[in-house]
Amino acid sequence: MGWEGWPIERMLILFVSLAFCLIGIQVTMSHYRQNFHHKAMWVPVLAAPLFFVFGLILVCFHVAWLRVFFQFLMWVGALAGLIGFYFHVRGVGKRVGGYQSHNFLIGPPVIMPLMITAMSLLGIIALYWRA
Repeated sequence: MGWEGWPIERMLILFVSLAFCLIGIQVTMSHYRQNFHHKAMWVPVLAAPLFFVFGLILVCFHVAWLRVFFQFLMWVGALAGLIGFYFHVRGVGKRVGGYQSHNFLIGPPVIMPLMITAMSLLGIIALYWRA
């Protein structure tokens, strides 16, 4: 069940993996700047490197158990991104003035957790892709 060439499925998994590397760097810098004041901030910081590494391993070694594990990781990522979106929106509301447009500009980036969800869903699409 190894890879033969570079089908779109394999390229998408590689793209998703590399995207998680970059997202992980950004999330780590952002949450470090906030001193990890909430334990949930550790979830994307620890999960993104796992998504990156296991995605790369899957790109190199296409075996069934890695596919299943990567699929599980992507579902976890999709859910974690939605939970992060909730925390970020709530964080904007806690700022002085609540949900004013200014607080969306300077507060927690509400779109960033949705990027984790979107990349995770792209990984899931790649796994189910059948040309």
